Amino acid sequence: MAPLEVVGAGFGRTGTDSLRTALNILGYKTHHMKEFKENPDSNDPDRFYDAYKEEDRTKVDWDNIYRDYTAAVDWPTAAFWPDLHKKYPEAKIILTVRDEDSWYKSVKNTIASFQQNRAEQSVGKQVDTDDPNYKLRRMAEAVCLDGLFTDSNRFKDEEKVKQHFLDNIKKVKETIPENQLLVMKLGDGWEELCTFLKKDIPNQPYPNVNSTEQFQKYKTELEKGIQHRQS
Repeated sequence: MAPLEVVGAGFGRTGTDSLRTALNILGYKTHHMKEFKENPDSNDPDRFYDAYKEEDRTKVDWDNIYRDYTAAVDWPTAAFWPDLHKKYPEAKIILTVRDEDSWYKSVKNTIASFQQNRAEQSVGKQVDTDDPNYKLRRMAEAVCLDGLFTDSNRFKDEEKVKQHFLDNIKKVKETIPENQLLVMKLGDGWEELCTFLKKDIPNQPYPNVNSTEQFQKYKTELEKGIQHRQS
């Protein structure tokens, strides 16, 4: 199904799951971090982890990695957008953004707390490197700013973490031609997205999913499933 037609360059917690849902409504098959749990047969975390660690990413087989998708948003894609832009120069780039203070707060209450909690629970335990949960965790921690969210000491430097967020926004805007880039803020709806993608506006509200509360519920269910498989 590759090549990708739409690439999301925005970090997680900027409305990426809502965007995934919207793109799927518009007819795309969209990759997102949740796909590793929802469609494990199409997503091997090791492929993404190896791509992240590859020094020469021109050697990465992106067509194979995203073979079942026509669009991709959220991490791990947010870590690869410069490489994907080079590989698929005709792809539309969507940069989801929000205020850096609210972004840090959202990450702190969701992704960072989840990754730090998992790291604390694994201290002193034997690691099964063949465990799919281990592989997913290793990949997710790496692609999210090279483990920044997992390291509680590094993450406490709020201004430095927020600067990573702002630097990514700046780099995207400086790299992608204006006619190929859509910057979406939280609360933006169908009109600009559909105009950008040349799609008809659906007769339904723009999706609003994966709030902090919803993420925490998802995290609880995920942790219960992991504990059940380990028991």
